[in-house]
Amino acid sequence: MDYQNVIEKIYREVQPLFGRGKVADYIPALANVNPRQYGIAVATVDGRLIGVGDYRTKFSIQSISKVFTLVMVLRHMGSALWQYVGREPSGTAFNSLVQLETEQGVPRNPFINAGALVITDKLMHLYPHPKEAILAFVRAAAGTPDIDFDTVVARSEQEHASRNLALGHFMKSFGNIESDVDALIDVYCHQCGIAMTCEELARSFVFLANRGLNPYNNEQILSISRSKRLNALMLTCGFYDESGDFAFRVGMPGKSGVGGGIVAVIPGRLSIAVFSPELDPHGNSYMGIETLERFTTDLGVSIF
Repeated sequence: MDYQNVIEKIYREVQPLFGRGKVADYIPALANVNPRQYGIAVATVDGRLIGVGDYRTKFSIQSISKVFTLVMVLRHMGSALWQYVGREPSGTAFNSLVQLETEQGVPRNPFINAGALVITDKLMHLYPHPKEAILAFVRAAAGTPDIDFDTVVARSEQEHASRNLALGHFMKSFGNIESDVDALIDVYCHQCGIAMTCEELARSFVFLANRGLNPYNNEQILSISRSKRLNALMLTCGFYDESGDFAFRVGMPGKSGVGGGIVAVIPGRLSIAVFSPELDPHGNSYMGIETLERFTTDLGVSIF
């Protein structure tokens, strides 16, 4: 398929939508991001990589990082992980504490903040130097050493981490967090502050479109079964309390971040990453979702 022409057409069509969303302002470093940025990159399972617009511009991946840490922990713990975090959509905001009280400190899924903190806690006990391990994993998946933390964003998040600290302490009171909570939030804010381009994100997720196998270095990152299950989790839980609507409109497993990035996959074909920092009320890129809806519609291809 001529993906280049498809994304160039969508890029032209979607640009007039600038101004419909709003950049994340609860993290000061993100509030200062130029809102008029927009890029698309596609990585195919046969090794092609194409892009348009600001697809080589670095941005903070935020909650997209939750997929990387989940993969790292899942490879070690397997099904034992699911006694600490669930696999159901939450139906609540990504930083909500509401369900933790009645559900005994076990978060609904790994992609809301509470669930991601549990995953990071497990990762800290698996890797002696967790921040370095996360970077090493992401660099290997993307096939480039040029990926690092945006320390300005990470510091800004730590200075405004009251809600995440509350989530960590609350789950620790139920025995579902082992680490020192301040140390946990430090690692978590750094993983969210990883800076990547659409090109790097698309490359780093293509293994999920390729039955767990990274086509760039032939590393089996996940088994076929675990790759399938992770795609299912992204489809049902990857977009906070907009996950159902995203599945309805777009029909792709994916993950978003409040930095304005979205990455999604069509198994057997490709991964696609979009960056536009203006967010909708659910914390997902407004133009990113519009782009992906048009992408599957124009191609006539989704997972359904």
